[in-house]
Amino acid sequence: MEALLRLKLCAPLEYFSAPELDFFAGPFVQNDSAPELLFCFEIEREQGGHIDPQADGFLGRPVFSGRGDGKEGEHCLPAGLYLFVQKRKALGPEECIGMAIEQQKDGLWERLQLENRLYIRYLFEDHSPVTQFFRPIKN
Repeated sequence: MEALLRLKLCAPLEYFSAPELDFFAGPFVQNDSAPELLFCFEIEREQGGHIDPQADGFLGRPVFSGRGDGKEGEHCLPAGLYLFVQKRKALGPEECIGMAIEQQKDGLWERLQLENRLYIRYLFEDHSPVTQFFRPIKN
C-alpha cells in the first residue's frame, strides 16, 4: 500500500458529467492530452464500517462519473478532510476495490469515522498515470 494520508482539500475539484464512462471497463490510462476522470461511489452500508469487508459487495451504486481538468463542471470532489492514497499507475476495477478496502482497513485501524462515499480519480502527473482514492472523514 502506498502512504496513507489525511488530506485537507481546500477547494473543490470540478468535473463535467460523463455518464458514458463505465468504471468497470477500466483501467483508464491517462496521458498529457487526456482529461482527468473522477468516479464517485456509495459504499455499501454493511461493508463501510467493517475492518474486513467483502470485495464483491464493497462498491455500491455509482453516484456520478466526470471528466475535465478539475476547474469547472457540474460534479465535484468537495472541499473537506479525506483519507487519501494514490498509486502511480492506472489501476483496473479489481485493483481499485482492493486499494479502497485497504484504505478503509487502515482508516478504521486509526479509529477514523469514514463516510460511505468513495472518489476515485485518474490523472496524468509527472509523466505517468496516477490513480487516487479519496474517502471523506466525518467531522
